[in-house]
Amino acid sequence: MEHLIRALIEGDRPRSVFAVERLIKAGTDRELIITEGLEVAMKRLESKCTLEQFNLLEIMVAGRAVMEVMNYIYPEGSRPVSTKGKVIIATLEGDVHDLGKNILRMVLIADGYHVVDCGKDCPLNVLVSTAKRENARAVCISGLITSLIPLVRKVKSSLHRAGLTGIPVIAGGAALKMASAGSLNVDVVCDSAFDAVNWLDNEEVRKE
Repeated sequence: MEHLIRALIEGDRPRSVFAVERLIKAGTDRELIITEGLEVAMKRLESKCTLEQFNLLEIMVAGRAVMEVMNYIYPEGSRPVSTKGKVIIATLEGDVHDLGKNILRMVLIADGYHVVDCGKDCPLNVLVSTAKRENARAVCISGLITSLIPLVRKVKSSLHRAGLTGIPVIAGGAALKMASAGSLNVDVVCDSAFDAVNWLDNEEVRKE
């Protein structure tokens, strides 16, 4: 797994895919590859974003490697038909990092959700209007930088003002994982993409 992590951080796409091929042939579960490989690499990259050695090009190159690996793990033709409703995902305005959001998108799609991606640096009004237009089942927001937190706190109240009182808000990402759901005014804070998917999958059970 460490070979995969190093290849991803270095942005070496062929070596990253080769490492995944070897892991899969060895019987490693794809969820483990993501949680113990891709997400570990992302955490190491995220830590650089708060240090002086931050290099945007390095992050972008690594991001391409991450997404190439995700496309290998979840090839287009093998993804299931969307049957579980629409989920809106976004990185809010002021944050241009989207590695975590992109991984969440792929995992949600693979689990049978229809994903509407509002992208990075997304204004709050765009997120709310998209959720209303798409009759969303849930809204997922990702955040890497702490300056985003005041905006995150406004998401749920903005949805309520638009008449969307039944839509849960899920938060994740390096900055948001350090806070509680209550302090962020969201329904849940998830440590990983799979945590978010599992929470959504169990939502109907909790309602019963």
